[in-house]
Amino acid sequence: MTEAAPRLPETDPSSGKRPEPVPRTFARRSLAVLCGAMLMAMMALTVGDVIGRYLLARPITGATELTEMMLVAVVFLGLPAVSLDRDHVAVDIITERLPGWVQPWRDMAMALLSAAVLGLIAWRIWVYAGQIGGYGGATNSLRLPIAPLGYLCAACCGLAALFMPLAAARGFGRH
Repeated sequence: MTEAAPRLPETDPSSGKRPEPVPRTFARRSLAVLCGAMLMAMMALTVGDVIGRYLLARPITGATELTEMMLVAVVFLGLPAVSLDRDHVAVDIITERLPGWVQPWRDMAMALLSAAVLGLIAWRIWVYAGQIGGYGGATNSLRLPIAPLGYLCAACCGLAALFMPLAAARGFGRH
């Protein structure tokens, strides 16, 4: 069996250049470790719940609630890092045929549009979390408050909205 070569970043079709690697800061490494730990905890909780449910007839109380909350946290905690790294899913059907000088402007326009949408989402999640907190919304079996998770999601969306134009601005030097 042959060993796979390390995956290199793809070449930017508009400029023919490889993207510059984004430096891994302590904060992003810490975030990655936190998300990895949460994924491992979700896996251990699910395995423990399945074993408890089917072998011991004693499922873990609130396992589904905890798994759902950790999954939401992992997704939203990863959003700012994905925005900063410009790793969002993108489909280039028409834009790859545009001239190279257009690409940085297109990138910035899309980043500003994405930032506006993420900012709108952050605002609405923040408002909704406030409403949930106002009536003391909590999970069913463990009675964990839901509002703090909503505020975390809103803050992560807000950070992602701030990072989108910053990441696109970095692209101006590469084109």
